[in-house]
Amino acid sequence: MICYIYLFIAILAEVFSTSLLKISEGFTKIFPSILIILGYIVSSFFLSLALKDIPIGIAYSSWSGFGIVFVTISGYFLYNQKINLIEIFGIILIITGVLIINIY
Repeated sequence: MICYIYLFIAILAEVFSTSLLKISEGFTKIFPSILIILGYIVSSFFLSLALKDIPIGIAYSSWSGFGIVFVTISGYFLYNQKINLIEIFGIILIITGVLIINIY
């Protein structure tokens, strides 16, 4: 069970870092750039811990799939990016795919 906590931390760290990419302005702002690098290091570290017990295909599909969903949500709240019905449908398909991979 701890492996899924590691995976969740990895996902959150990746979403944190990816969400900061816009305000780093192409890595020209030092503080956000440092946070991005640290976040990706944390994400990779915890993903590697999760991989001790979770098969790589399942872990990576969860990491990337939920990362897409959470980054889309963070873009909506942080940057006022709009989400239309087609994008919501796509997010539902991503979540469904990740759940199917994890269940079966």
